[in-house]
Amino acid sequence: MKRTVSTDDAAAAVGAYSQATTNGTVLFTAGQLPLTADGELLDDEPVAVQARQCLENVEAILSAEGLDMSDVLKVTVYLDDVDDFEEMNDTYAGFFDEEPPARSAIEVGAVPKGAAVEIEAVAAV
Repeated sequence: MKRTVSTDDAAAAVGAYSQATTNGTVLFTAGQLPLTADGELLDDEPVAVQARQCLENVEAILSAEGLDMSDVLKVTVYLDDVDDFEEMNDTYAGFFDEEPPARSAIEVGAVPKGAAVEIEAVAAV
């Protein structure tokens, strides 16, 4: 049975979606923008700072369910500009030291709210 996940330690959902959903076996996060838990959008910051905030939001959502980044099976990274890949990847690597999850990283036409990056994850519960 589907259940929604929510935490005040990550950016609030700003639309008709949940921060995450789970069926008790797998957890899916919504795409995380570089929004702080206080709602500050870091769209003027470098890609590394934006990626860090996105991943910290993912961490907070996982933590709300007793999970951590080692439980992540798959990550999708949406970049406004694929030329930012290396900068994003340097930050990303710090969150997944050993046995990193599968990942896709793609350039999209635009990331919501003018951000440079959006990151979503799927984790094992």
